[in-house]
Amino acid sequence: MLFKLSLSNIRKSLRDYAIYFFTLIIGISVFYVFNAVSGQVAMTVIDTDGREVARILQMGISAMSVFVAGVLGLLIVYASRFLMKRRNKEFALYLLLGMGKGKISAILLLETVIIGLGSLGVGLLLGIGLSQIMSALVVSLFEADMTRYSFMVSGDAIKMTVICFAVMYLVVMIFNSVIISRFKLIDLMHSGKRSEQIKLKNPVICVIIFLIAAAALGYAYYQVGWNYGEVTGKKMALYITMGAVSTFMIFWSVSGMLLRIVMSMKNVYFRSLNAFTFRQISSKVNTMVFSMTVICLMLFVTICALTASFSMRNSMNANIEELCPADFELSANLNEPVENLDIVSECKDKGLDIMAYAGEYTRFYTYGDADFSLEEFCGEEAERIKAEFIFLDYYTSEQLIGLDEYNALMDLYGKEPLTIGNDEYILLCDFKSMKAIRDSVLQADGDITVYGKTLHSKYDECQEGFISISAQHINAGIFVVPDSILEGQTPSGDFIIGNYKAADKAGKTETEQALRHEYDSIRQDLSGLSVHKVGGYFGLSTKIDLTSGAVGLGAIATFMGLYIGLVFLIACGAILALKELSESVDSIGRYEMLRKIGADESDISKSLFRQTGIFFLLPLLLACVHSVFGMKFAAFFLEVFGTEKMAESIAATSIIILLIYGGYFLITYYCSKSIIKERK
Repeated sequence: MLFKLSLSNIRKSLRDYAIYFFTLIIGISVFYVFNAVSGQVAMTVIDTDGREVARILQMGISAMSVFVAGVLGLLIVYASRFLMKRRNKEFALYLLLGMGKGKISAILLLETVIIGLGSLGVGLLLGIGLSQIMSALVVSLFEADMTRYSFMVSGDAIKMTVICFAVMYLVVMIFNSVIISRFKLIDLMHSGKRSEQIKLKNPVICVIIFLIAAAALGYAYYQVGWNYGEVTGKKMALYITMGAVSTFMIFWSVSGMLLRIVMSMKNVYFRSLNAFTFRQISSKVNTMVFSMTVICLMLFVTICALTASFSMRNSMNANIEELCPADFELSANLNEPVENLDIVSECKDKGLDIMAYAGEYTRFYTYGDADFSLEEFCGEEAERIKAEFIFLDYYTSEQLIGLDEYNALMDLYGKEPLTIGNDEYILLCDFKSMKAIRDSVLQADGDITVYGKTLHSKYDECQEGFISISAQHINAGIFVVPDSILEGQTPSGDFIIGNYKAADKAGKTETEQALRHEYDSIRQDLSGLSVHKVGGYFGLSTKIDLTSGAVGLGAIATFMGLYIGLVFLIACGAILALKELSESVDSIGRYEMLRKIGADESDISKSLFRQTGIFFLLPLLLACVHSVFGMKFAAFFLEVFGTEKMAESIAATSIIILLIYGGYFLITYYCSKSIIKERK
């Protein structure tokens, strides 16, 4: 009997359960997809480094899944509150007919189990299907062999999903039982008849608070966007707190100002159903100031996380193509000049014969004048720059390279050579923050003195360029000078950069393994090498190793950004949707009154559409404003990886928000429209 009643209730309430089902199904599918990712990575990636990335990725996703489960659990409880409120009169009827609260709890228990099993089954099926699409992203990120792919169902991911959501449903059952035990018949019968009185806030106070909040936000924006060089951990915490409090103050003041502003515009306020529309909006925002604040901040995190992860991934892929045009680099960059520096011979004596693996290569030296450091380069600008950028190393010698050796390296890289006069130099720099500092010096003067000779900059700004292979734009400054300046000077850096003898991928992989084995054998004991005597950097960089590291870091950033972004979007959309639907239930009588006084159905639909649209748009608009300055601050940290293709990253983020957040908006509008028509 109770089972049949539960099934009947679910069939009759499918319209009301739309948002609930939508949230559960998407939440379950997203939960499964990301917990199955590591298995897909391990399946499609052959090399050891890729499998290590899969292990790290699994650890990160598992840790994040605990947080995600908590967010989804709160959503399910919140959704249950809406459904309980929606059915108050139904429960009142049960009590009038003599049904005990225990049986009502049993009905809800059966409904929760049925809905849970149904949504779990559909969500897992959708997740399994989407995970196969995710495999294409895995293959793209890891440049894996798609022929190794086969249809995969992750038993561990299914097990974890079932356990987490079973716990969530159990919490909902307990929550429903507690709510039912507190039912009072009189309250259930009169639910929906109590109208909320809109209290107009003092407009002067609202304007003052709005201006204070805007000023505080502006100050925080400036500090993190333009004065980030002085931002410490404590200051960052202060600016985040200021942003959160200011966001709350803005929503509080807007909830009081919006209606007042529209009311002052008589031609707008009394047109069509605008008076009703804006009173409804003001009421909703007024009762959801804290929730709006949380949703706005979650959307801000979502936009920044998605955009940053996409940008990082796109930039690192582009960087490998641009900044790693050779197969290997063995280099020693020492703290001071060394006579007869020959790192190749020193390594060969220790057991690493780089020449046995090298095909086409170039060998060159770099130099450092003890009297020419960043401080000397800055000249009259030094004090200003030191005050603004306190963390820079102003006393280490600048790196110099001769023109002919640099052009030989560019020939290997397939890039255009440079030309300079006997009294000229060119400064190469691709690290954006450092480039801005150096450009200001070049534009002010730019003359330098190297080994007692004065040189003039050929250009009034840094040129793009580098010598070492890398996966990031990390060249903070290299001076290309005439060869005559360096004649007879003692070098402080020794570089050999080239390509392997092997031409195909398999051959290069085999060469890489053998070279790495020899290098690891001498890296443990650097005694006898010049770097051991005077200090500095010694290392082997390879394209395969840099690519693997970039791919792994890009993959982790992409998956973690997507995971938290999607879950936060689901949470924001669901909270707003459920609040709007709850308001629609409470406002059925108001819409009936509009019909009785002659309002057209089309005008009522337009009013509902505007209410829903503005309700969803308000937190998103402020989140977008936050994100503009948040991404400006994030770009300071992202520039080492590169911020290329930012427009593509923003476009991808916008599409995801449009699909999920916009999907919630449309479902909410049509469900609300259906609710207010039920007693037409």
